[in-house]
Amino acid sequence: MESKNKPTIDEHIQERYAKSIRYYWKSSQSNKRWYKLTRSLTVIIGALVTLIAALTSSSIFPDSSKIGAIFAIATPVLAAVLTIIAGFAQSFQWGSAWQNMVLTAEQMQKEYDKYIVTPENQRDYPGEAVKLNNFVINESKGFFEKMLGNSLPSNSGDENS
Repeated sequence: MESKNKPTIDEHIQERYAKSIRYYWKSSQSNKRWYKLTRSLTVIIGALVTLIAALTSSSIFPDSSKIGAIFAIATPVLAAVLTIIAGFAQSFQWGSAWQNMVLTAEQMQKEYDKYIVTPENQRDYPGEAVKLNNFVINESKGFFEKMLGNSLPSNSGDENS
């Protein structure tokens, strides 16, 4: 006896598609924001380091002035901040992650559209479940390989199982 609150297999597949697609679009937006922020900060702080270093080495500010001392301290501090931002950007690779999330969301949307236009009596529920799980697993593998290098053991089994 089936509970009235229990979703059908079709509803389950559709909800899985919808949740996954929403997740990848939301994640892509976050990665896009971080990518743009770190790129902008890198350009701005990089230019400031160059400007302040040039002003510090010029004769505009005497070495004994407070402004000269501030500029002398600001150069290495900004350079350190720039290194930190660049390190985070390189470690998290927000640009690449943004691209991968958008492509995965679009591919999943394409497959979902194909699923929806398939008549219900011709839908392959087990095949769709495998396809959905493979999208998520492959994206996760790609993410970790990108973050950690190719340190994951290769899957010697069939990808469709």
